[in-house]
Amino acid sequence: MISPEELLEIIRNRQSDRKYLEKAVEKEKLNRCLEAARLAPSACNSQPWTFIVVDEPQLKNAVADTTANRLLPLNHFTKQAPVHIVIVEERPNLTSKLGEMIRDKKFTSMDVGISAIQLCLQAEAEGLGTCMIGWFNEKKVKELLSIPESKRALLIITLGYPAGRKRKKIRKEFYSVVKYNNYHSDINQA
Repeated sequence: MISPEELLEIIRNRQSDRKYLEKAVEKEKLNRCLEAARLAPSACNSQPWTFIVVDEPQLKNAVADTTANRLLPLNHFTKQAPVHIVIVEERPNLTSKLGEMIRDKKFTSMDVGISAIQLCLQAEAEGLGTCMIGWFNEKKVKELLSIPESKRALLIITLGYPAGRKRKKIRKEFYSVVKYNNYHSDINQA
């Protein structure tokens, strides 16, 4: 069992890596990352996800091409990553779907986000780097991976051994985003 401090250190070190080494990811490390994602909690235990591992080089490069844009210099690093994981949103179970309608909240998107971060944190613990990508041509990804028209490809996660250094995290100050007991509390009320 890892200590609370070790877990927080994994969280502190996790970053969006945009540069990867030309090194294959071992299947056992990849499978532990996928297992971490599979074990994520979800609303009403709906588990509304399928993970498509894209590691065949030609297909992976075709998926990478869907993330780049000629007008905006986004995601031109994606071909470097040896693995892409596409998270497909599945239909939630009935109780989760009812909760979405009653509470006007998209629980399935939240659930996919939770599974994605668990995958990324496991990858960090494995010495791997990741980057979550939401900017891609979903229609083309669905076509390339034979994803049914009725489903959504919500996220692509690049995965591989990072080539860059860890960057200093720039985050808002703790008490500017943490409030105790009401929205307007300040540090003196904690």
